[in-house]
Amino acid sequence: MGHFATGVTIVTAAAAGGEPCGGTANAVSSLSLEPALALVCLREGSLTLATLLRARAFAFNVLGRDQEQLALRFAAPGLRPAERFAGIGWRAGESGAPLLDGVVATVECSLHDVADGGDHRVVIGRVLAVEHPQRHAPPLVFHRGRFTGIEAAG
Repeated sequence: MGHFATGVTIVTAAAAGGEPCGGTANAVSSLSLEPALALVCLREGSLTLATLLRARAFAFNVLGRDQEQLALRFAAPGLRPAERFAGIGWRAGESGAPLLDGVVATVECSLHDVADGGDHRVVIGRVLAVEHPQRHAPPLVFHRGRFTGIEAAG
């Protein structure tokens, strides 16, 4: 599967009290247009998954080509949520899920369904809102075990 290029996102959810939680994920996809559904796959036992399931809402923040360090920070094992979000601009979306500043796009979802995915859970969300800047920015891509990028179209 390393030969299949994927986009890189940070999946976020709000813990009780509104504290932000999140982790890097590249198993993310559009699922359905009607109704608008998207899916993210999160490791079983991850704090982000547990927070998302309790909140029943989440967002995924699509990273730009220049945001590799952000992806690495949110993927680092052992970092507490407060450490991951330290110095990062964000705001709560309509569901409370953190939407990160300066990303290529944000997609906010309510929890629609969860399926077994082996050592991961496949989380299906009903899309509530999508935001993206007017400018087209190249996305961060993960391919063959490393980060890379592609040029943005027109």
